[in-house]
Amino acid sequence: MRHLARTLFVLLLIIICFALPEPVFGQKTQFTVVIDPGHGGKDPGAVGATSKEKDIVLAVGKKLGDLIKSSHSDVKVLYTRDTDKFVELNKRAEIGNKAHADLFISIHCNALDRRRTSPQGVETFVLGLHRSNDNLEVAKSENSVILYEQDYSTKYQGFNPNEPESYIMFEFMADQYLQQSVSFATLVQNRLVNNSKRVNRNVRQAGFLVLREVAMPSVLVELGYISNPTDEKFMKSANGQASLANSIYLAFKDYKREYDKKNNLLTSSTSSSNRVSQADVVSNEEVNVLDNVEVLYKIQFLTSPRKLSENASQLKGLNAVSYYVDGKTYKYTCGDTSNWNEINNTLRAVRKRFKDAFIVEFVGDKRVK
Repeated sequence: MRHLARTLFVLLLIIICFALPEPVFGQKTQFTVVIDPGHGGKDPGAVGATSKEKDIVLAVGKKLGDLIKSSHSDVKVLYTRDTDKFVELNKRAEIGNKAHADLFISIHCNALDRRRTSPQGVETFVLGLHRSNDNLEVAKSENSVILYEQDYSTKYQGFNPNEPESYIMFEFMADQYLQQSVSFATLVQNRLVNNSKRVNRNVRQAGFLVLREVAMPSVLVELGYISNPTDEKFMKSANGQASLANSIYLAFKDYKREYDKKNNLLTSSTSSSNRVSQADVVSNEEVNVLDNVEVLYKIQFLTSPRKLSENASQLKGLNAVSYYVDGKTYKYTCGDTSNWNEINNTLRAVRKRFKDAFIVEFVGDKRVK
């Protein structure tokens, strides 16, 4: 009887998977992103020494939404919650599905039993089979929110977050959005590590109910371990929250640019020149509609009060060097790409010669400052 029940359970899950809405094709004039701050209200989420997960993720989520709205006029931002209230997991997914959203970003903090030494660092998850016990434990922790809901066993077709057998459902999930989800997750992870200087715990797969329910590319971001004093201090600080939100925003900007390219929403492409004058340096506010231009990344590695010759010893043998003028200062760069992973590889190479090198962005001949 138990075997029969389990078989019926799996068959029901397969039916649910194939009943998910199909991807919406064709050109869209508006991109919709759903920001999902985890937990809330009666569910505090993970609790640190002096802070709660629900408060941290709400603050970061709202900052992220503000950044997107201020710089992308063609993007609609939806929140699953923007106050301290409890929202059921299936309702969170429903918000995105009803809006036919293009991206779902769920924000959380991780934790480990204080009786053990807590790790630290950021992880970005996509839906899939948990490849390790650690991933399973994270999924169990985040899925346990349904225990706050009434009739959760009926609502989630018999799913029990504490039973490993329940996670067999994710073996049958449609993977139509997996490639886009992994792509965005990689951008998020890279930005959090390189921009916010977080410890890298990599992109992972695990069975999260909130991601199972959404019919769009989706990720779940663990901003850090609230059970780790160093991570908690950073996540609860205003500067830390602003940094985390900005890193996720930069990943969103990269993803949105690639989305626009693939959907033929970019109307022009520009290239960089060898020299940029001071008048050509612009602010982020002045370049706030990025669906009409292509942002190029370069590595700035040296400044000089005078123009250097092409084979100057100060350049340490770097090739394809260019410069722009800021006031009376010549600022030297190398590398020229719209690919974030490629410019990061270049940065690592350049830092072997110039340890203070960093990435700058250009729109055409204009530096985004």
